[in-house]
Amino acid sequence: MVGWQRHLQCALRRIRRRLEHNYSLSSNYSSTSTSRLSPSLLPSELPGIQRLWKPPSASISSPLYQYFQQLGISTSRKLLAGSSEETPISSPLTPVLAIDSGKTKEKKVVANRTKVQAVLKKIKQSPKKFNLVAALIRGTRVEDALLQLQVTVKRAAKTVYQIIHSARANATHNHGLDPDRLLVAEAFIGKGMFLKRVLFQGKG
Repeated sequence: MVGWQRHLQCALRRIRRRLEHNYSLSSNYSSTSTSRLSPSLLPSELPGIQRLWKPPSASISSPLYQYFQQLGISTSRKLLAGSSEETPISSPLTPVLAIDSGKTKEKKVVANRTKVQAVLKKIKQSPKKFNLVAALIRGTRVEDALLQLQVTVKRAAKTVYQIIHSARANATHNHGLDPDRLLVAEAFIGKGMFLKRVLFQGKG
């Protein structure tokens, strides 16, 4: 590994010395040619020659770079140097959040809820008997429904009263709704979990 690296470094040094030597010869030739032509030229022709031949910039000290410049090989150092008309273009790989980070985000206004519900599960009673009580209070005001359930002589009326009272508390305390303007939009009972029991009946 070390042997071929040394040979490669020696070859690169020889190439660099040869390029520097060629550059020094070309610069000497250009200087002598301009000095020989200068007495025979008119003063009006000097700007044209100065425009054709420009000396290498003093800021670049690398002879290899100057040699590439004379050969017409350009690099990416001065692609946009001195071009004020060019405007930077945003990269498509730039995330959108980084571009719009300075903008103020608008806060979304959360609308107040118009429907509040209360659910009771695992009721130990027939859903048909509960639906008979629920049919009495559908579409009525909450205050009227509570009064109706207080005077109803049914075992399911007490459970339905507790559910309606809980829904009214959720609407007033959690969502700030007016208790006097609440209505019972829906009141229904579904089939829950049925437990297996022994059914005693005649078979004759």
